[in-house]
Amino acid sequence: MNQQPVHPAPAAPVAAPGMPLRVFILDDHEVVRRGVRDLLEAEEDIEVVGEAGDARQALARVPAIRPQVAVLDVRLGGTDGPDGDHEGIEVCRELRARVPDLACLMLTSFDDDEALFDAIMAGAAGYVLKQIDGTALVHAIRTVAAGQSMLDPRTATRVMERLRDPGRAQATEAETSELGRLSPREREVLDLIGEGLTNRQIADRLFLSEKTVKNRVSAILSKLGVGRRVQAAMVVERLKGPRA
Repeated sequence: MNQQPVHPAPAAPVAAPGMPLRVFILDDHEVVRRGVRDLLEAEEDIEVVGEAGDARQALARVPAIRPQVAVLDVRLGGTDGPDGDHEGIEVCRELRARVPDLACLMLTSFDDDEALFDAIMAGAAGYVLKQIDGTALVHAIRTVAAGQSMLDPRTATRVMERLRDPGRAQATEAETSELGRLSPREREVLDLIGEGLTNRQIADRLFLSEKTVKNRVSAILSKLGVGRRVQAAMVVERLKGPRA
């Protein structure tokens, strides 16, 4: 999107106990923005702190407002068809570079594998369809705000199947090189991340403290050059190769 490089903004703050969860909405349809805003503002613990109808507005406002969650439409600019642009994913990528602790939840009308994978690799914490009901959307926002990953149940199975496809299963030379930088213990932790275990479950499995696991996970993400656990899990799946 030819945006000028900027220095990252301060990390998005974590909501203090008793303080509302701060959410920003990006969608090029005013009716959708209004509907999501009304839904969220009905929740006592959520505050909509801003909204935008295009990428330029979002990139200007989010670093200044510093929400904890940004709900981003995948397709912007009035391109409504299933083959439309994925500009919202580029917004996610740019916002994550500027505000690393921001949790981005992608919202889309179309069940699109390519957009799903692109969103995950751009650092999105979640990806849900607009057909989702209100209660589930609120739950998804709270989930990503808590630092967890959120995929629409209808897409999660296909994600794993796509990763196991022989055409994508072979590890790239870059991934192999990056994995070579991990210690044996970090490889163990990475394998358990690939199994979907939480930090607490990994700590129990390896007889480590939860703080130690958290530090190792951070080191793993840094060495692999990814920002989310789900991205690390994708690396694990590709390295496993095709299934029998």
